[in-house]
Amino acid sequence: MRAALLALFLIVPAQAADYPPELVPGPLVIVGGGSMPDAARSEFIKLAGGADHAKIVVIPTASTMADDAKEAENFLKDWREAKVENVTLLHTRDRKTANDLAFCKPFADATAIWFSGGDQRKLTAAYAGTETEKAMLALHRRGGVIGGTSAGAAVLSETMIVGGTTDAKTEKGFGFLTGVVIDQHFTERKRLPRLTGLIEKYPEWAGLGIDEGTALILTQGRFFKIVGSGTVTTVLAKSPTKPALAEVQKSGAIDLFQIRRAAHFRALKDQFPPTHPAEPNVPEGALLIVGGGGAGPEIWKTFLELAGGPESTIVVVSSANEDPVPRDPGEAVALRKFGAKTVKILHTRDRKEADTEAFTAVLKEAKGVWFSGGRHWRFVDSYEGTLSEKRFREVLERGGVIGGSSAGASIQAEFMPRGHPLGNTVVAAEGYERGFGYLPGCAVDQHFFARKRTADMTGLMKQYPQLLGIGIDEGTGIMVKGSTAEVIGKSKVAFYDTRVKPKSGENDYLEVSSGEKYDLKARKKLD
Repeated sequence: MRAALLALFLIVPAQAADYPPELVPGPLVIVGGGSMPDAARSEFIKLAGGADHAKIVVIPTASTMADDAKEAENFLKDWREAKVENVTLLHTRDRKTANDLAFCKPFADATAIWFSGGDQRKLTAAYAGTETEKAMLALHRRGGVIGGTSAGAAVLSETMIVGGTTDAKTEKGFGFLTGVVIDQHFTERKRLPRLTGLIEKYPEWAGLGIDEGTALILTQGRFFKIVGSGTVTTVLAKSPTKPALAEVQKSGAIDLFQIRRAAHFRALKDQFPPTHPAEPNVPEGALLIVGGGGAGPEIWKTFLELAGGPESTIVVVSSANEDPVPRDPGEAVALRKFGAKTVKILHTRDRKEADTEAFTAVLKEAKGVWFSGGRHWRFVDSYEGTLSEKRFREVLERGGVIGGSSAGASIQAEFMPRGHPLGNTVVAAEGYERGFGYLPGCAVDQHFFARKRTADMTGLMKQYPQLLGIGIDEGTGIMVKGSTAEVIGKSKVAFYDTRVKPKSGENDYLEVSSGEKYDLKARKKLD
């Protein structure tokens, strides 16, 4: 039977991780083996509805002891001691039984599933492709929490490591988590070589190595929290421009989307940013790129003028804001204050909606688009590669204007600093480095002098010297037509050109003040 099932479970080498990633439907609690951290058990119970409402199905099938009826209580003991409302043991090695709907009945009203440790192949041998697996996946899709330790952790991922010391052997797991491979007992059993070797073979996957006594807890569909006594190691394959990554974290968080996007882009033939990017040029229309901190009258009036005046349709894209997104964001209020008569709000978190004719219809009549402040990674998640993104660019191509402040500034450049979903301190956030590229060959940072970000741009220029760095201060913007950037507002803008070597004691950037102009192609201030 084992041999007959092997073909079903083996991973096809050409299979690529799904992209772009989608939110995981329910929570996950993934323990690397050893003692389960108290915080992980508490969080599992909480996610299952709390002790008074949790209904947990424990599946011990990975263990050889699962066949011994006398051991049943040992698999349930810790959950009973936690005084959860209901805990049920479910086990078989008979696939016919696993296909019986009566056997699957405990999943109907369960709120959680827990996989015990042992041999992960015993789990897939019993349940893969059966009604039991369907019922488990259905529970997760309705928001139930899935957890496991050791073998019960490995089986959660789509690609499951089943053995090997330096050359990982893999089979198909249950796929509660896609695009990521889990390895457990990681540091204790010196498993870094086998995980890095596997990711080198399949660079579109990301690897997560979890130590004993350590757990990853996934909530909100994408964000992992690290708890416990050990570490978690994120593994990415090398690319033509980046070395292999094995990043060790003791605490904090990991964003599933960020590591999956990073893996995806590393696997592409054309690397980002390109070694020889296009020259900065806006051949049609205009850009108004503002550094945050509040736009003054001059900026709003300039934007309306570039859009064709108060009668033009203006679209404010508010998706960079945190939920709940304001129904009438401040940018829309400001535009109406300065005379705009038709201001429409565009927002979604659903990429499928962003890709529809109905959602994007307003952009076909718009002469101006304004990207709001907030966090620019949200623009990427909502609109990258959709019909919405295409229609944004069409506004520019037919002579309109694209503007934005803070997050709405950085999204306009080819390179987008500070795009990491977990915070804005990482200047080059792998996986979230690509902006919408209306201003090619440039990296745009905002709140620049107000938040003392000059050294950050210096570091970014060392990493990517082929780019033109632009740091825009608060209350200040650049109006870009063709290859000319005119500074407007109350402060100044810094331009970083690595071809110019500063003298000792001089800044490594050129300051351009309000009212002055800069040639983006020639990289010099204009008289």
